[in-house]
Amino acid sequence: MSSILIRHATALTVDEDRRVIEDAAIAIKGDRITAVGRDADVAPLADGAAKIIDATGMTAIPGLIDCHAHAGHGLVRALGAGDTQAWFQACEALYAGGTDVAFWAAEARLTLLERLMAGVTTCVTLLGGGADIYRSDDPAYGDAYCAAVRESGLRTMLAVGPGRPPFPRRYRNSRGAAVDVNFEHQLDVSAELIARHDSILKTGTGICLVMPVYGPGDDSAAPETEVRRMAGAVAALREKHGVLLTQDGHRNGTVAHVRDLGLLGPLSLLAHCVDLTAADIAALEDSGAAVAHNPSSIMSILGRCPAPELIARGIRVALGSDASAPDRGYDMFRHMAQAMHYHRRHFRNPSVLPPGKVLEMATIDAARALGLERDLGSLEAGKKADIVLVDMRKPHLTPPDMPLHAITHFANAADADTVIANGRIVLQGRVPQTLDPAAVIEEATGAARAAVSRAGLQALRLEPECLWRNAENPEGKPPA
Repeated sequence: MSSILIRHATALTVDEDRRVIEDAAIAIKGDRITAVGRDADVAPLADGAAKIIDATGMTAIPGLIDCHAHAGHGLVRALGAGDTQAWFQACEALYAGGTDVAFWAAEARLTLLERLMAGVTTCVTLLGGGADIYRSDDPAYGDAYCAAVRESGLRTMLAVGPGRPPFPRRYRNSRGAAVDVNFEHQLDVSAELIARHDSILKTGTGICLVMPVYGPGDDSAAPETEVRRMAGAVAALREKHGVLLTQDGHRNGTVAHVRDLGLLGPLSLLAHCVDLTAADIAALEDSGAAVAHNPSSIMSILGRCPAPELIARGIRVALGSDASAPDRGYDMFRHMAQAMHYHRRHFRNPSVLPPGKVLEMATIDAARALGLERDLGSLEAGKKADIVLVDMRKPHLTPPDMPLHAITHFANAADADTVIANGRIVLQGRVPQTLDPAAVIEEATGAARAAVSRAGLQALRLEPECLWRNAENPEGKPPA
């Protein structure tokens, strides 16, 4: 007997044949899909299902996968009102000294709720960020985040690792005491978190490693010999546990450099990758490393990730949100549409990066980038039951004759009606089943205000007058 039977959907399977099945049925038993096909064929095989979902008027797609995001950012949204330098400084102050375990737990629940209500069932999330400030100083922060993931019913690969030199760095620990943290300590904490939580297909929590990006010959943070020593230690830990390595902020020569540091391979996921050199692209091609393209990020304003060109070279490219601050969220529908417009504008060609490819980048290509394509990324028998039912009965999605086009160009997070993750219904009829929105929002608001107050950053919550009546932001300059 099936656990759940979805009937009368239009299914965008993203399977090997890229089948689009009208009047489809999907049978689920436990945490796996057991059958996908025409309702007339599948429904009799799943007779007696414990729960039947009538998906008339809805399109079923695989659970969306966000390959690059940041924990912590959800509670510092819009700080600085567009002044990115002030925002980065705020992240450093908050993440290293102004946040307790309650902050990270509240932020986790808030962003997991946002993802849940947007059809994102799997994500890669760095435990911090900004100026490479990662909360790998104490396992309590990673423990709290992973507990929230399990509560939500979603799936998160949490990236932990050392920050950027100089070491030691001053942190305020989970007990409120100021401590000096060095590289070795952060690596030890990362190893401890791997041992505790790296079981993404069983428990929903996975751990991967993160290391700051260093440019060739860049001695501003640490001498090259020290960078190579640190890279060797990270590579050894990755090899020992067989985990993914991700990095945030590659551009203009850094990919080739990280290859020279011995960090590139099939389980390497490099974020942004803007303004790449020919050597960078060759390094990606030769190593089998994957790219997390974030078309809505600030780095994609400052430079361009050549995603279509990389895909043409056979390089795995997945989509990321880079969420959720300072100016973007976890709506992967929005990021799919942004990716199409971003590259079409560059090439002045409306046919570049067609809708099927961007859906692949947020599903099966993302699963491949994480080494999870056997279990995630498509609607197929044997794979994990990660399914989103998009309600097409909306003015902006009508007529429903071309569901792929409609979903990638016009849909948004609010169109996700029902979400199943790991065979568990986590959203139904737009109502979360695992997290209480009112309680999560109240907790998050209190934690954000308390952290900003402790750090003395209240002024960054004010929107300056210069946001009105002109075409420049607070830190920018008018066009020449």
